[in-house]
Amino acid sequence: MFCNIYKWGDGVAMKRIMFISALVGVMLPVNSVAQDTGSQEVIVTAKRSEGIDYSAAMPVVGLRRSADFAVQEVTITGDTRDGSLRQDEIYKTLANAIAAAPHAGVQIASGDETLQIVTLENYRNLSLKKDSRPDSQKLSFLVKAPLGAGNDARSAQAKIASFVKVVKPVGRALMETSDDLTFSVVAPDQYRGAITDIIAADAKSMAAKLGDEYGVEIEGLNRPVEWARSGLSEVLLYIPYKLVIVPKH
Repeated sequence: MFCNIYKWGDGVAMKRIMFISALVGVMLPVNSVAQDTGSQEVIVTAKRSEGIDYSAAMPVVGLRRSADFAVQEVTITGDTRDGSLRQDEIYKTLANAIAAAPHAGVQIASGDETLQIVTLENYRNLSLKKDSRPDSQKLSFLVKAPLGAGNDARSAQAKIASFVKVVKPVGRALMETSDDLTFSVVAPDQYRGAITDIIAADAKSMAAKLGDEYGVEIEGLNRPVEWARSGLSEVLLYIPYKLVIVPKH
């Protein structure tokens, strides 16, 4: 077992953080790390499973950065009377979208909290649902465009909209955007070290301001990395820690 309370002011706090981070890596089974959502591409608005160890309060201190992708839901609908032909038209339209995606600079994906790439090998695993009209069905998926290097949220949204227009529909199938633009981050857990550095610097600064009679303790650095939107396409990556002021003597 280990303690997740780190005192600042005794000169060894950072060493304790580094030691316990290494210890956690040794103690956790490999499968538990691989299956954790923090190692995958996540929708920024998605939340990890809530549990008794999670704090409802989001700290101000964390790593602010641009999201990796802009993500837009797209839906293909079909109303051909013959059910088998209708389903075939919807799936063939999706196949056309997958084939056209690389040329448009976008990717096709699926998922609610974590994203998986949709390919010509697995696209028929996506389920069709009943639409509001009789003898009609729909299939929803995600189109994502990379951000950064001159590609902001507006240009990414325009790229996705242009892509939807150029995909050739099959039969009576219709493809159109169906929800608001959201964003994703790839493997947020990779930023744990950077987040810890920011927390440590803030704790050190706070301790210096308190004078000789008080110090600070950091609680909760063993918790998973969390994420939240902090701007149009900016995300806040953070660890739900607590900074506690304590007397030194």
